[in-house]
Amino acid sequence: MNRIILGDNLGVLAAMPSGSVPLIYIDPPFNTGKRQARRQLKTVRDEAGDRVGFGGRRYRTEVLDHPAASGYLDQFDDFLGFLRPRLVEAHRILSPTGSFFLHIDYREVHYCKIMLDEIFGRDSFQNEIIWAYDYGARSTKRWPAKHDNILWYTKDPENYIFNLDACDRIPYMAPGLVGPEKAARGKTPTDVWWHTIVSPTGKEKTGYATQKPLGILERIVKVHSNPGDLVLDFFAGSGTTGEAAARHGRNFVLIDQNPAALTVMERRLKQYGPRSGHSLSGGAN
Repeated sequence: MNRIILGDNLGVLAAMPSGSVPLIYIDPPFNTGKRQARRQLKTVRDEAGDRVGFGGRRYRTEVLDHPAASGYLDQFDDFLGFLRPRLVEAHRILSPTGSFFLHIDYREVHYCKIMLDEIFGRDSFQNEIIWAYDYGARSTKRWPAKHDNILWYTKDPENYIFNLDACDRIPYMAPGLVGPEKAARGKTPTDVWWHTIVSPTGKEKTGYATQKPLGILERIVKVHSNPGDLVLDFFAGSGTTGEAAARHGRNFVLIDQNPAALTVMERRLKQYGPRSGHSLSGGAN
């Protein structure tokens, strides 16, 4: 059941059966107008270097080549026009008790919310989840933007998969106010999810631009699908959705038109035995 598909997602979506996918998550380009790329760096001891480390020792930064380093230009003449037919297909494909998640940022979220209200119906909007993090440069002219927005819609506004007991628990901010038993157990999250970004030097990093943390996708997969369900991501990037699904007993279909993404996903998900190809009906390549 696990598939990685290289190609235009709209054509692939059109070939998928209606009502066939219980969980869809997408992290499309954010229309930032910037080139998205993640560089790999290494530091070399050099007294004339550009970085200062422990004990005042100096290091030189070197940029390493990577298959995904070229990235992509995150800019559209008509971003909503690009997204709309794909979101219409997502609504058609979503199962009767299914959930759809759109991961976007503050520049486009309000426009996307209005469009999704039209496609899914306002009653099917469940939450706007704020993924908050604290990393990177800080503006001195306005409050630094340190969050993404995740819009959650369901096919049926009242009947949908929501396994809250499967959710990871987080510490209380004031454990002394709830007693030792509750403090030890922790609490379920609210609609604000504090979670670090993918560490630039951590094992999770694939080198792919805009990679999202596994912890965010694991929470979505565990709560909003059941073991054995199919999870779809048609802007799959580095394949985080696929890994989260596979780690928790779900199947995945991942679609992306960037060959660098296919390379990263095949390497990252090899242990889960995905087939790679150009269409759902075609053979593996």
